[in-house]
Amino acid sequence: MKCPSCSRPIEWNDGFPFRPFCSERCRMVDLGAWLTESHVIPGESIDDLDLREATPAAGERPS
Repeated sequence: MKCPSCSRPIEWNDGFPFRPFCSERCRMVDLGAWLTESHVIPGESIDDLDLREATPAAGERPS
């Protein structure tokens, strides 16, 4: 298997702490890409109003 960040070959087993990445650095690089929105899930964006309407207020139960 290859690391999704740097493509370095890695051994896939339960004893490998960073899988699917080859190192802590590659794992953090990937996290940073998600946080800066370099990686995104394709689709229409949800504006704040839509998000507020879809989220129940505190103390309310979803229907």
